[in-house]
Amino acid sequence: MDADREPLAAWADRRDRRRESDRQITGRRRVEPLDPAARGRAAHLAPDVPRVLLELDEASGEWVLVGVAENADQAARFLNG
Repeated sequence: MDADREPLAAWADRRDRRRESDRQITGRRRVEPLDPAARGRAAHLAPDVPRVLLELDEASGEWVLVGVAENADQAARFLNG
């Protein structure tokens, strides 16, 4: 379908499906900021906020707390390590 002629509702549905798929967490490690105001924000916007370090437990499928990073740099090393 021509993108210029796509109905707005169809575009919105397609956008929502894409956003939902982008939210899927991949990998075995995850980092969450401890400051609720920093959640969902890019790391460079709150670089000094401590972060919870989580790893996926393969057996249970649950996220397990493994530590706390003092800032975004430490959290990045955990994610990439």
